[in-house]
Amino acid sequence: MGFMQGKKVLVVGVASNRSIAWGIAKAMHREGAEIALTYQGDKLQGRAEKFAAELGSDITIPCDVSSDDQIRKTFETLATHWDGLDCLVHSVAFSPKGELDGRFIDSVTREGSKVAHDISSYSFAALGREALPMMEGRKGSMLTLSYLGAIRSIPHYNVMGLAKASLEAAVRAMAADLGPDGIRVNGLSAGPVKTLAAKGIGDFNLLLDYSEKNSPLRRNVTIDEIGNVGAFLCSDLASGMTGEITYVDGGYNTTGMATYGVRKED
Repeated sequence: MGFMQGKKVLVVGVASNRSIAWGIAKAMHREGAEIALTYQGDKLQGRAEKFAAELGSDITIPCDVSSDDQIRKTFETLATHWDGLDCLVHSVAFSPKGELDGRFIDSVTREGSKVAHDISSYSFAALGREALPMMEGRKGSMLTLSYLGAIRSIPHYNVMGLAKASLEAAVRAMAADLGPDGIRVNGLSAGPVKTLAAKGIGDFNLLLDYSEKNSPLRRNVTIDEIGNVGAFLCSDLASGMTGEITYVDGGYNTTGMATYGVRKED
């Protein structure tokens, strides 16, 4: 019996079989959880149905997180399938084209900042609010995905760093609010992974190489490794953890000085 046996999980943001959300969904399914997926737009419906089938599920629900009405309808639809919800996984981030080009100070715009924060941060709180009725009395958990750019400057990450910092603040605020209800809220900060979203970050291959050479493990992490930690954080094994940002990056966040590419003096 897996450590998530009987848990009902809604995963928001599976975009491809290379996405971190897919790694988490697979790990949870392996450990016995029932999975429901959302998708954005009709073009992605078939892909979501295929992924759901691989997880033994037939629950796929349209959800554009930029719309409070669609978020509300997502949980109304979910309630026709399940009588409750144990876990919510939020894996959604977006910034408009151009916001990640060049220097932050040159590319950041008022409108771009609004969109990045709306989709990447506010949507977690909005989804969490609508999930509450289905989580009542179930000691539920909510999980979102962050990145080191929330607390450090990363070239080309630009406005997404601000949005992820906002998201991590939301984790702490939601954890404080929902703890009395028995609901835990955590964030998972993964190392760089070649996902569809990563394609929008300039010099991403350089970032991968640098992380591989300078993390204590001297390698990058996989979506399966990240998925295992995500499943743990949402399971009863992590019942004493909330408001935390847990790093799965080969230890890169713990380092203070690069070793790769640094010239050694004779």
